[in-house]
Amino acid sequence: MPDFTAHRHPVLAVRCPDCGKATGIWCIRPSGHKASDLHRSRKAEADRLFIEQHGPDASIERVENVWTIDPQGRAGIRPQPEQIALF
Repeated sequence: MPDFTAHRHPVLAVRCPDCGKATGIWCIRPSGHKASDLHRSRKAEADRLFIEQHGPDASIERVENVWTIDPQGRAGIRPQPEQIALF
């Protein structure tokens, strides 16, 4: 299982499907230079595995220079049935 708290960015916990960079290594551009952002497919795979591992309500945030997983992080921001306005 990937450790989303072990790297400088949580998405680095998975291998990139586009450029093939291993976990912990930043993506590269086709020219061989370091990319300014991580590949979209790598982000999607990290999201998928994070949800599979921690559940759909979990979130990850940076607290005092370390990544922290909150198992109920997103649960508080979802609209509750009584909060949904019916027009």
